[in-house]
Amino acid sequence: MPLSIKEAIATISGPGQPFEIIECESHGVTNRVFKNAPATVRDFFTTSRGLDTTFLVYEDEEWTFDEVMQEVDALGYALVHHYGIGVGDRVGIAMRNLPEWVISFAAILSVGAISVSLNAWWTEDELDYAINDSGLSLLVADSERIFRAQEVCQRAGVPILGVRLDELQPLAHEVELWNDVLVRGATMPEVEIGPDTDATILYTSGTTGFPKGAVSTHGAICQTIMAFLSSSTINSARRGPTESGSGVQPSFILIVPLFHVTGCIAVMMGCFSWHLKLVMMYRWEPERALELIERHQVSNFIGVPTQSWDLLESPNFAKYDTSSLTAVGGGGAPAPPALVTRVENAFSQGRPSLAYGLTETNAYGIGIYGDDYVSHPTSTGNTTNIVMDVEIRDEQGVALGRNEHGELWLKSPTLIRGYWNQPEDTAATIVDGWLRTGDLGRIDDDGYLYIEDRVKDMILRAGENVYSAEVEAVIYELPEVYEAAVFGLSHERLGEEVACAVMLKPGASLDEDELRRYLQTRLANFKVPTRVAFINEPLPRNPAGKFLKREMQQRYFANVE
Repeated sequence: MPLSIKEAIATISGPGQPFEIIECESHGVTNRVFKNAPATVRDFFTTSRGLDTTFLVYEDEEWTFDEVMQEVDALGYALVHHYGIGVGDRVGIAMRNLPEWVISFAAILSVGAISVSLNAWWTEDELDYAINDSGLSLLVADSERIFRAQEVCQRAGVPILGVRLDELQPLAHEVELWNDVLVRGATMPEVEIGPDTDATILYTSGTTGFPKGAVSTHGAICQTIMAFLSSSTINSARRGPTESGSGVQPSFILIVPLFHVTGCIAVMMGCFSWHLKLVMMYRWEPERALELIERHQVSNFIGVPTQSWDLLESPNFAKYDTSSLTAVGGGGAPAPPALVTRVENAFSQGRPSLAYGLTETNAYGIGIYGDDYVSHPTSTGNTTNIVMDVEIRDEQGVALGRNEHGELWLKSPTLIRGYWNQPEDTAATIVDGWLRTGDLGRIDDDGYLYIEDRVKDMILRAGENVYSAEVEAVIYELPEVYEAAVFGLSHERLGEEVACAVMLKPGASLDEDELRRYLQTRLANFKVPTRVAFINEPLPRNPAGKFLKREMQQRYFANVE
């Protein structure tokens, strides 16, 4: 008989088990933690030295774990002895997903510096803000990012280490080349770091204003890596010996940016720590992804829901062998129930999956997979969790009961320590060790969590709460719809009215009246959008895959009165 979630957790977390759980107090907060977690992320990297199995695949390149670690050691030596980087100094990474991104991250953390992940899509003004906000001592960047950041770095006195630039000399402002600076064969310097040493700054993907730099420690990242690995082990324990998957070595395809927490921690660090193959894409292209999945027998596909849609909508989907896939899904945005059904039916071995996590939790959170997801397609998973406490609270911060609506609060050893140079925002967001997520939801009688909206995105129409995720899920049931986003527009009488932007599939036809008539069969009238925009291009999203609803309001409904 399959194990319950609680039984599976008990099986793997008892005394003497690899995922043994103990209680630990740190900085006045008590959490359940993994007893056997390494003290620093550097300890995870060390286990990869000497391994000749393939780690990174990028275009026609293949890197073994040992080859990657030789570059990590060479860069670590250069950071300390060439650039004078010390413990606590900030080093920025600004490039597309390249092997050097992974190498830079590992080297920066190994010498006790703080890796600052800069959004590769940022403009010069946005880079200017983050470079100065974090106080960089060095920027490691590719050519496109260098040309955007070099004037900023010159003003700030920040040197640049250029990646794959050999053909682009001469370059402005103290740009040195990767191959000129690294000393192959050098030994990684020894430094004094511990669990409380700051390791990363990842800028949150806010939709308004400048983002905040979320600071995480070595200890939090180590706990996160253990938590993700335990989740996989819990799922395996629950499935039992009859569901063995595809029988191939687990591997991931990297289809999300490394500057985003999912790509960096959940995917890249997961593969680095567990010695799995990571197949990197130059850019997201569904056809190319299918080709790589077949060639490398990829087992895990983690992205935003749009990418799962793209994969299934590829006209050549059936031509490729996707039988190696065991999990298809990701996070970053709610997945409509129709997508869960399509994933379940389209892959011979691949099961639908979803994870709810934030930059502030190092991407770890509540997840759902396989049979649980099929039977609860609008849920993000069961709140019974090995190291995370989950509560729904009211506006005064009082915990609510089952099926009551409120804000989601989380407590876990995976949380960031706070926001860089933002003590007020830190205090408002992390309260007595609990993270205020800003997401609205409820927990049902069986312990399943349902995320219904962002607090700031909830539409308040004439005193009625409209949860955009609920309306979006019904819109996605229409076979003509490719993408849909629901949000509020200011209304003199109602306060807000419900609006939506819809992108149809190629060749599909749907008008406003047809859309509304269908929604009226499924939703209360106050939830049915009164303003509809049909768009002929993908709806705008930020790098985390979340819809830019404020941008849609301004772009598609600027003249609404």
